[in-house]
Amino acid sequence: MGLTLPGEHHPASGAEHPDHGSLDPADNRTRSSVITARAAHTFEPVGRSVAAARAFVRDTLQGWGFGDVVDDAVVLTSELVTNAVVHAGTAAEVVCLRSGDGVRIEVSDRYPEREVPLQSSGVAMGSPDREGGRGLQLCAALATRWGVEYSPAHKHVWFRLDLPERQIGTRTAGPSVSTELLPLADERVRVAVIQIDSEGAVSAWNDDAQELFGYPAKQITGKPLTDYAAWPHTPGTSTGIAEALRLSRWEGSYGIRAADGRVVPVYASHLRVRDPQGAPSTVCLLVRDDERAVLATPQRGTAPESAHRADGQSTDPFETFIGSPAPDDLDGLLQRTVERSRDMLDGDAAFLLLATDDETELEVRATTGLPSARQRFARVPVDTGSGRYGTARMPAVHEDLSAVPGAVPLLNGTGMRSVVTVPLKVEGRLTGSLGVAAEGAGRYSNEEALRLQFAADRIALAVESARLGELERLRRGSLSFLVEASDLLAGTLDRDQTLALMAQMTVPTLATWCAVYTIADTASEPYLSYVLHEDEERIDGLKALLGRIDPPEPVPTPGARIWPAPAHAAHEAALEASVRSLDDEPHHLGSGIGSTLTTAASVGGETVVLPLVARNRVIGMLVLGKPSEDHFRQENLELAEDLSRRAALALDNSRLYSERMAISQSLQRSLLPPDMPEVPGVEVEVIYRAAGEGNEVGGDFYDLFTIPDGAYGFAIGDVCGTGPEAAAVTGLARHALRLLAREGYSGPAVLERLNNAILDEGERSRFLTLLYGELRPQEDGSALLKVVCAGHPLPLRLRQDGSVEAAAEPQPLLGVMDDLELYEQTVRLEPGDVLLCVTDGITERREGSRMLGDDGLAEVLKGCTGLTAGAVAARVMRAVERFAADSPSDDMAILTMRVPEPQRN
Repeated sequence: MGLTLPGEHHPASGAEHPDHGSLDPADNRTRSSVITARAAHTFEPVGRSVAAARAFVRDTLQGWGFGDVVDDAVVLTSELVTNAVVHAGTAAEVVCLRSGDGVRIEVSDRYPEREVPLQSSGVAMGSPDREGGRGLQLCAALATRWGVEYSPAHKHVWFRLDLPERQIGTRTAGPSVSTELLPLADERVRVAVIQIDSEGAVSAWNDDAQELFGYPAKQITGKPLTDYAAWPHTPGTSTGIAEALRLSRWEGSYGIRAADGRVVPVYASHLRVRDPQGAPSTVCLLVRDDERAVLATPQRGTAPESAHRADGQSTDPFETFIGSPAPDDLDGLLQRTVERSRDMLDGDAAFLLLATDDETELEVRATTGLPSARQRFARVPVDTGSGRYGTARMPAVHEDLSAVPGAVPLLNGTGMRSVVTVPLKVEGRLTGSLGVAAEGAGRYSNEEALRLQFAADRIALAVESARLGELERLRRGSLSFLVEASDLLAGTLDRDQTLALMAQMTVPTLATWCAVYTIADTASEPYLSYVLHEDEERIDGLKALLGRIDPPEPVPTPGARIWPAPAHAAHEAALEASVRSLDDEPHHLGSGIGSTLTTAASVGGETVVLPLVARNRVIGMLVLGKPSEDHFRQENLELAEDLSRRAALALDNSRLYSERMAISQSLQRSLLPPDMPEVPGVEVEVIYRAAGEGNEVGGDFYDLFTIPDGAYGFAIGDVCGTGPEAAAVTGLARHALRLLAREGYSGPAVLERLNNAILDEGERSRFLTLLYGELRPQEDGSALLKVVCAGHPLPLRLRQDGSVEAAAEPQPLLGVMDDLELYEQTVRLEPGDVLLCVTDGITERREGSRMLGDDGLAEVLKGCTGLTAGAVAARVMRAVERFAADSPSDDMAILTMRVPEPQRN
């Protein structure tokens, strides 16, 4: 006696969801809900149970003849069993119940307290990509009815799939046509019935076969049919006759060579069967090709691009396979594809690879059942060998990979034995490869290859469209990245800052860690200049590891190349540390081995080297690395190559700038006077500021040196302009002054000869203002000065009473005219007096329309009574700096001399 399915007429409260595609109530057909068969199995809470549950459901439904709902049932069972054995961690019981119009499948686990999202409630179903609750969302999308039932110790999730409605006795029908329009046939239609044994030889040959091809049964029995087939006859087919005979079902055209030598075009229908002893054979029905309507299976449906559900709404074949709604992002689409493919073929693993632009390599983009963290973005060649199965451009079935090691490089070391792979093609161009693998051997045949190829054809265009969209977004992001990087690199000429920017721009955007090697010149070895890791605590360990291995070879060839040395060194270091730790006491195992293993994991992935080439010379290498067994995306390597070119030029520019700055500063320091001598009885202080960044010497200069007869020469001058050209005249003036003064020339004679030397420079000559004098300390504590002021700001004398006066008269400047007639003036500094000498950078300090001037400088000096020479110079400079907010634009020099007052007891 049959049983009524629970929940059909009395749904569980708040848990059952109605079938939106149910029959019209007016339909008077009765649909049986009486159980006619039952199958059950319990699966342990281990990962392999999911594949076992899929196989159980597939075998059960196919045995019941429910092939139309097998794929949906397997997908739903896979998700529900995964929730039980993987996420809930309990055993799962799967029960299949057959009725006349459908099948009900129940999955029970022992975790009833898990929250179950319900569409009828206000609880959001959440993202389809979440692990929890995804099986119930699939039930809502695919099942006719579904529900959840609870007991104190169990939770039951069930779903029902109804068989598609078919009119009894009718498969398809054509229009009624007149007799004249019917196809013409011979006196009788002959159907050749040929049976092929497991070895491919003819075992049965009927009379119609003899009539069609002229061979008697005894002549052809025992011979391979392939000896008589003219293959292929159907244009565009890629399946051979031997392969077609091994498929479970096949239809198509080919030719048979008749006894008279002609080729008879035939249309064939092959069906693979087993005899009572289990031996396989193939039954072939053949008719003349122009009578193919006798055997040909009519095309399903009328619209090639869409199908129609019972409720009249169209369903895209893509959505039929991938599910609805389809993921918006490429990674989500690829991951959904491999999961659906694995479930469809009841596999243990699946993978999808996308082809590079030149179609020479395939890049792993999505996997399930494989170590995705290790395989993601790994690359394998499109063509791994000769023949059809050695290329990803054709479907391939490997029954046992252990017999052909390396045939599928992606599966090396994964334990997979059998695999089926099919290409993804768009407009004849290879865009990717889709594969499903199983741990057992002999799991797949050409029939599964055809099913998987059908699915690949459904999703190829969508995958390519999503890939192009992702590529466009990546290119836009890359362009913005390079623009920002160029701005940052162009904003500095400091070498250390450039090295830091190079590393910071690559980590973590392009790589997990980065190292920069620099090469000083062609004779120098690469030097490890900078190391950066996204985890700062790992930088020291990474730097120590790289310091123990030889640097990469400086090769100018553009592009990234693999550098395995860091990974090998890290592996060896980790192995040595592990071996040493075996001899240590447990309480001695500290941070040493932990740090070594952490460093090994940091550099255990792919490491690439990009040359830094500037001005046709390798100036260094940029090394990028990934953590354990990770790989780079090609797009990131191309972006890193663009960055390395910009970084190399910036690094070389900083090198050139540093070299020129060092040369300039060395030359400038040679123009400054050496340590000034101490003058007995006189305080001397100098403050010098050259205008312009990086300049130590400009157009202003000063000097104090010894001359014969116990005297001291001093000078302060200003060359027209600033910068290197003015500094050149400065050097000429300072060295000429010392030479001439020590030769015993008087002040006017010294300046006249210097004037001639400047004029001799021709176009390079510049006019010069100069205050030159000779200082002689006196026995009474005073100081006698003889000065010549050639166009220079007049020196100011500060007396003890606070009065300020000019200490010289103006005379013509140097470098303008010949035959100067200069004279010197004598000034005596009494104890407490100060002589202040400045350049025009002091007196011409401006703030808008205001200028400090000689009067302003005199006012500042009046407030310096009683101060030392150093304090006077400091106060004057402070007043000049505060006079205007802007930085000085001219060189400035201050020379102060003070005769100290005698100390009183």
